[in-house]
Amino acid sequence: MINSNSEKLSVLIITLNEEKHLKALLSDLDFADEIVVVDSFSTDGTQTIAKSFPKVKFIQNKFENFSAQRNFAISKAQNDWILFLDADEVLTPELKQEIVQTLQNNKTYSAYFFERIFMFENSILKYSGNQTDKIFRLFDKKSARYDEKRLVHEKLIVNGEIGFLKNKLIHYSYSSYQDYRDKIIFYGKFKAQEKFLKNKKTTVFHQLFHPSYNFIYNYFMRLGFLDGKKGIIICYLNAYSIVIRYRELKKLWKQKKSFISSKT
Repeated sequence: MINSNSEKLSVLIITLNEEKHLKALLSDLDFADEIVVVDSFSTDGTQTIAKSFPKVKFIQNKFENFSAQRNFAISKAQNDWILFLDADEVLTPELKQEIVQTLQNNKTYSAYFFERIFMFENSILKYSGNQTDKIFRLFDKKSARYDEKRLVHEKLIVNGEIGFLKNKLIHYSYSSYQDYRDKIIFYGKFKAQEKFLKNKKTTVFHQLFHPSYNFIYNYFMRLGFLDGKKGIIICYLNAYSIVIRYRELKKLWKQKKSFISSKT
């Protein structure tokens, strides 16, 4: 547990049908002063699992986009220091200890980057663009908030100095081909909405070149070929998310055009 001289910590988790991962994650958060689970009305056992932990505050909130849901979760935290985790992320004992020590000794930083290890099923994916994956996970909410213009692949805006933790967070993002494909399609649609709201349009160049470039860059320049078959799968699916992005963006502009035509 964090000692009395440390900053108090709220761990925040947003969920949708995470019964597969949630129990293991919650069981590992003994060092937290508060745990808040914000759920998007799961239909599996997520609610039952969350409520079985006495320290968990379980809240259901309609999902609009990732940034809005994360900012909502922050608003429900009692403490200033936030540790944001996804249900499919795992803390190593070394990282847990580093978090505790950081909260005891922090005098300078408003937020900390975590590097992540990408797990493909039950083994590490070393390349394919994932070798430099880093993300904000620990921060002071007085100095940080998620950019509301980013609907997916959230960006934390930090007003203050930024530090890095040396121990890595383990990310079990890929459990099966279908699950990961569904995830990247979901993300691709939100990315299309994000571009639509910024009045961005798609071209044949975008639709053909961008996905191809993404695959070539991650597979060759980011050494995806060294991951073997797994590298091909991940590089293909990540490129496919860009195909979805521009396909959905094209649909949104067609819908807008049809709506305007119907009003004239």
